[in-house]
Amino acid sequence: KDIKNLTQKKGREETGTFMAEGLKLVIDALELGWTIRTLVYAKNAKGKPLVEQVATKTVASGGLVLEVTEKVISSITRRDNPQMVVGIFDQKWTPLRDIHPQEGQTYIALDRVRDPGNLGTIIRTADAAGASGVILVGDCTDPFSLETVRATMGSVFATPVARATVDEFLAWKKSAGVSVVATHLAGSVDYRTIDYKRKPTVILMGNEQSGLPPELAAKADQLARIPQQGRADSLNLAIATAVMLFEARRHLLELAPVK
Repeated sequence: KDIKNLTQKKGREETGTFMAEGLKLVIDALELGWTIRTLVYAKNAKGKPLVEQVATKTVASGGLVLEVTEKVISSITRRDNPQMVVGIFDQKWTPLRDIHPQEGQTYIALDRVRDPGNLGTIIRTADAAGASGVILVGDCTDPFSLETVRATMGSVFATPVARATVDEFLAWKKSAGVSVVATHLAGSVDYRTIDYKRKPTVILMGNEQSGLPPELAAKADQLARIPQQGRADSLNLAIATAVMLFEARRHLLELAPVK
């Protein structure tokens, strides 16, 4: 019951923990040093080498290991065909005051992002592009919800996530020496012509429905636009963020070795 309660934001906030579903995500989290509180696995996964290794690591770190039926796993994850392994981890936030952007770094700031799938995809994209972190501004969806964690495909464990009010973000911008590039309907600068190398860059993206509020748009160093053709008048938030992020990171990615 306590574990199932983590599907609700209130349950996650009260305990400071969250649920990660799937053996790969659990292994990723452990390899990156996240603290596991409980490991739950289905009976038919018992005896598999990787599951046994994860169980051993959980016990060694003082965590609890539970063997349950597939029906219980399905109830916990709210899926008819659930993954056979679930891990309960401590949440980990990066304080905004501890973020000191350096030359060549890129961050994503999201204003009131509400869709868990969008947030998860953006965190995954930020990880793939080598961004240094994601900053949630205002009332955003929870990055540790089950839906968001699924959508990150494990990148939530590798990408620092911070949160701030609008005032806190603007105060940090002033002291951090960053260049804030925001996408906006009133943007007059083609996103491809911006000099992303001059300073550490923060790409600021607005809410899915309403875009950036005036107080944030007015504080951006540049308002960018993504030229579009066809009848669509806008892009999905995660897609637009990916376009901006990979353009900003392109000069560094071109120098990175191909894996």
